[in-house]
Amino acid sequence: MKLLLPILLLLIIGCNTAEKKINPNMPGAYKMKYQRLKNDKIDTTYKTLEQLKIFTENYIMYANINSPDSVSSFGIGTYTYEKDTVLEHIIYSASDTTKNESLRTFSLHIKKTPAGYVQIIPNILSGGQYYELTEEYDAVGKDVKSPIDGAWRQVNRYTIKGNDTTTSRVVQFKIYYMGYCIWANTGTDSLNKNFTGIGLGTFEMSGTNKLKESMWASTYSAVRGHNFDIDVAMNGTDSFTQTITNPDGTKSIEVYMRLK
Repeated sequence: MKLLLPILLLLIIGCNTAEKKINPNMPGAYKMKYQRLKNDKIDTTYKTLEQLKIFTENYIMYANINSPDSVSSFGIGTYTYEKDTVLEHIIYSASDTTKNESLRTFSLHIKKTPAGYVQIIPNILSGGQYYELTEEYDAVGKDVKSPIDGAWRQVNRYTIKGNDTTTSRVVQFKIYYMGYCIWANTGTDSLNKNFTGIGLGTFEMSGTNKLKESMWASTYSAVRGHNFDIDVAMNGTDSFTQTITNPDGTKSIEVYMRLK
């Protein structure tokens, strides 16, 4: 059975029910342990979906990749809370060849655990059948702070090779928090086909201008399992430029603005 979650995430990310009231203080990085799909016909647990979810004080971003078929999904937005309900206001999401730029709000009820939280989504309709979807997350964030903590949108991206400069046009978001990072993008390939790509990993900063990203999961084989040394130039507190010097001497440069 093909994994259902990447499609479901675009439709109902965050919609579930809670068994008790929770502390709405959600900031942190969370790694999903498993997902379980259940109805009167099936009861299956999947552990192939690699998903990371990060809450800052104001923003939430999730991204995942299903390793068997390399399908990636992500979403980013703000969140608020009302009593025992966390409301996710997703401003951009994508899965494989589809994307959604409309603002959507979803109710998220979770049950806190000593290690993280469990999320239960009942009565999800997919393919003419209703399912109960259960996900369990472990908190993985570290007690560290950095100047680039927060949610960002890329505003410029180009490669310098000798005297030539090539601009790349993709929509890309990035989030850093508690030593973990997610980046995700959408664009069009050489065949004019839409694509979605993601990277999940950890990061460390040396001072304010050196960054190392260690990516443990990604849509791209050149990223997955690799470390990247990045030069960072902060442009005040709400913008930064990152530069990666590649083995062939070319430089990949990306400029980001903080989401507010």
